[in-house]
Amino acid sequence: MRMRARLFSIGVATLAAIPLAALGTAEASHAAAQPARAKTAHSCAAPQAGHASCKAIVRTDITSTRSVSPQATPSGYGPSSLQSAYKLPSATAGSGRTVAIVDAYDDPTAEADLAVYRSQFGLPACTAANGCFKKTDQRGGTRYPRKDGGWAQEISLDLDMASAICPNCHILLVEAKSSSFANLGAAVNQAAATPGVVAISNSYGGSDASDATYGSYYNHPGIAVTASSGDNGYGASYPASSHYVTAVGGTTLNTASNTRGWGETAWSGAGSGCSTYNAALSAAASFDTGCAKRAESDVSAVADPSTGVAVYDSTAYQGYSGWMVFGGTSVSSPIIASVYALAGNTATIDNNYPYTHSSALWDVTSGSNGTCPTSQWCNARTGWDGPTGLGSPNGIGAF
Repeated sequence: MRMRARLFSIGVATLAAIPLAALGTAEASHAAAQPARAKTAHSCAAPQAGHASCKAIVRTDITSTRSVSPQATPSGYGPSSLQSAYKLPSATAGSGRTVAIVDAYDDPTAEADLAVYRSQFGLPACTAANGCFKKTDQRGGTRYPRKDGGWAQEISLDLDMASAICPNCHILLVEAKSSSFANLGAAVNQAAATPGVVAISNSYGGSDASDATYGSYYNHPGIAVTASSGDNGYGASYPASSHYVTAVGGTTLNTASNTRGWGETAWSGAGSGCSTYNAALSAAASFDTGCAKRAESDVSAVADPSTGVAVYDSTAYQGYSGWMVFGGTSVSSPIIASVYALAGNTATIDNNYPYTHSSALWDVTSGSNGTCPTSQWCNARTGWDGPTGLGSPNGIGAF
């Protein structure tokens, strides 16, 4: 039995919840006002060999709350802020397309919690009854795996981000029997075999590994497969280091007095690195990655818990339930998968596409995730860099 209590060794501050603000610009400004160094805990334990860990990070210095008044918004960025920051056509695009979420273990309250999130933010209902939401096990059935509170947080985070970015999309949740790459990979294959799926998000990772071993799980032409780059700074992580996926890094996102209205820097925890096993993307050759093989990341989105997102999860875990604020590249992976779904191009493109359309991204040029033998592996700069890749979405033109 895996023990996770140590992950919550940071005591929860007995602070009152951040005051609720009106939805819209107030939502953005109060998220931007969060402290630079938030107290956090990882939802999942470090992975064992052959396994992956979810990349969700929960704020422990914000009191979780079971409900908020309909005229107010929870702490953390909600859909309107994320759509504004990335200039997305969320209100008009995505209909008829499905975003798949692959995670380990069961979240028994996934559909009910999704309903709370979407209702709070005025998004259309997405339920099994209306055909918008579907949950399966890794074989496509309903023999769900055992419940796991940490992975349930991850699942709620993923479902909420898919909803925030592509509210008109259908959502498929595939739950793997365990966090092994074999079971998670089987779940990815199940998602890819489901009609209507155009993008699959994988908010988990383990040590760098070879596509010769696991690549068949992630090689699905015609479907955008995204993977979190990791939350521990420099060091390649699989499946983000796979030749077949879009590796998604992380940023710190704040409001700004510029034309965009937002500013981003590289998040200090964003994963980056060079695979020792897998082939580089052909389109990356002209971007001076410094990697002999596969470089990560490719693109990025908000991941810093200090500028985190609102999530609703009622499956209690280590004393947390209800509205919470999350970060980690578990936020950015489903965001990017859902941007691919908004764009609707996945049938005819592959993961080289952002490199040939990098002008349609916000280039993130400052911030660092540590020190590296080669500067661009850890330090944001003009063009490609490890923590943020080519940058974050500026509309859907790069996807």
